[in-house]
Amino acid sequence: MRYLALSALTAALVAGLSGVATTQEKKDSKELPVIPTTELKLSEPVDYSKHIEPIFENRCTVCHSGSIVEGKFDMSTHAGVMKGGKRGPAVVPGKAAESNLFLFCSRQKRPIMPPKSEEPCTPQEVTLIKHWIDQGAKAPTMARAKRVIAVSLPPAQVRPVRAVAVSPDGKVVAASRGNQVHLYDAKKGDYLKSLLDPQLKSADGKEAKAAHVSLVESLAFSPDGKTLATGSFRELTLWDAEKGTVKERVSGFADRVTAVAYSADGAKFATAGGPPAEDGEIKVFTAAGKQELDVRNGHSDTVYAVAFSPDGKLLATGAADKFVKVFELPSGKHLKSFEGHTHHVMGVGWTPDGKKLASCGADNFVKVWDYEKGEKLRDMTGHSKQVTALAFVGKTPQFLTGSGDNSVRMWNADNGGNIRQFPGATDYVYAVAASPDGEVVAAGGEEGVVRVYNGKSGALVKAALPPDAEPKKDAPPAKK
Repeated sequence: MRYLALSALTAALVAGLSGVATTQEKKDSKELPVIPTTELKLSEPVDYSKHIEPIFENRCTVCHSGSIVEGKFDMSTHAGVMKGGKRGPAVVPGKAAESNLFLFCSRQKRPIMPPKSEEPCTPQEVTLIKHWIDQGAKAPTMARAKRVIAVSLPPAQVRPVRAVAVSPDGKVVAASRGNQVHLYDAKKGDYLKSLLDPQLKSADGKEAKAAHVSLVESLAFSPDGKTLATGSFRELTLWDAEKGTVKERVSGFADRVTAVAYSADGAKFATAGGPPAEDGEIKVFTAAGKQELDVRNGHSDTVYAVAFSPDGKLLATGAADKFVKVFELPSGKHLKSFEGHTHHVMGVGWTPDGKKLASCGADNFVKVWDYEKGEKLRDMTGHSKQVTALAFVGKTPQFLTGSGDNSVRMWNADNGGNIRQFPGATDYVYAVAASPDGEVVAAGGEEGVVRVYNGKSGALVKAALPPDAEPKKDAPPAKK
């Protein structure tokens, strides 16, 4: 995946600019040929914003921007690039042949970047960097315009269940399906109703008849069960859970709202998100939807998980930068980082006593951490593919996980035990949830089906679908 290539490349850059060269890197620099420059057909000088900044964004800023500035080399701005890192200046204006940035990228000097196991820089990229430096490594004359993204309704066949939630009283299961949100009876799995935003319009101006324009990525009931928060691309909606009407629309997000969670007292909710390969987005709102905190530079990539500590004083997050982090509230001050996942962190949660954290990731692992000591307590294995979701069961040490291996499991954070599995899924599972008493478990994924289970026995109650998605019954045979 692209992210893995970026991580490997930036790791090599860190080593180079901090003066550290591994044995393998030295070997690589001898074995691999220099990347040649090529002819550039440009009618203008090389421009930092247009030609160079995109290269850095695609290859370097995952580990060299935001809260992660490895090797003390911040590449998120022109000033940071020119300042250099632990090794000193990376760029000598007018002299690419004396600039480490160019020499490392072109494999003329060790440590090479990216390493031998990854895709090398292209001759075009190396040439652009060389010409930019030789032309004086000039600063941008204006900020590069952000891409304008037009969102349209998803195709009818795109109906993944990306999010599920169970009401605090254990009576209702809410589940996304594409850009729809449906409510089901938690005991029987029967369809109850759909949430429709009457102000939502399609690209041609017609009523969209959906909860959001784009896919619904996250769901959460407030602790009193009166409000359901739904997150989508650049927006979040607060619904009256009983009436199914819109209470508040919240905008201003940079990208998808990948996760939403309420504090135990219901006074606040937090959201996670952010564009890929850019600073992750972490925000905290009042229950009414007024923003109180925007955690800047919390993660260097998309944030996929967020959870309040039981006392509401801490906020745990997990992101594509492979870190689990904890921030103080209400200040947003970063307190601790937990490093150990080797791929995206997709889920995070607290034990009821607030002493331990559980996390899951795209590295197929579930991990439990001692918060006070800042140490990993255990790895919990069993899933054979990405672990995509994690949800604690009420005020117990038990928690659920869903995975790309089509399985849903229940674990015990105190001893690492796998309590039970919930069968039935035939494709990637994206979302899991449980009622506070553990009687109801819900899960959904790529199939577009939400499965409702008996949480105590693991028995499937129903594979639930909205009425318009139920398989059509065969017509009765014609009478002779």
